[in-house]
Amino acid sequence: MSHRIQSAGLAAALLLACTVVVAKLPPPPPMDPAAKEAADAKKKASAEKAKEELAQAQERTIANYHANMKKAGKPIPKAQAVNASSTPPKGGEKKPQSNTHKGGKKA
Repeated sequence: MSHRIQSAGLAAALLLACTVVVAKLPPPPPMDPAAKEAADAKKKASAEKAKEELAQAQERTIANYHANMKKAGKPIPKAQAVNASSTPPKGGEKKPQSNTHKGGKKA
């Protein structure tokens, strides 16, 4: 029993010490404009590189899928366009859901 209490006390003391140390750290110095520009350019370049790598990986995946479909002798489905419309189709008004429970007692 006392071993558990000692362990809990030690853990609490370490937690308190860590929070005190972190609380006393000074804020980082502001970046100079040149360094900030360089960091932004580097971020933009890495984002472009990531986008290219993603596109290449997707193309490899599609090529592999098509090869496996041909090998299995199955027809390859054609790509379908996705309509990203923000307006619902005509007659697409939402109806109230009767199966939702909104607080209170169940009937």
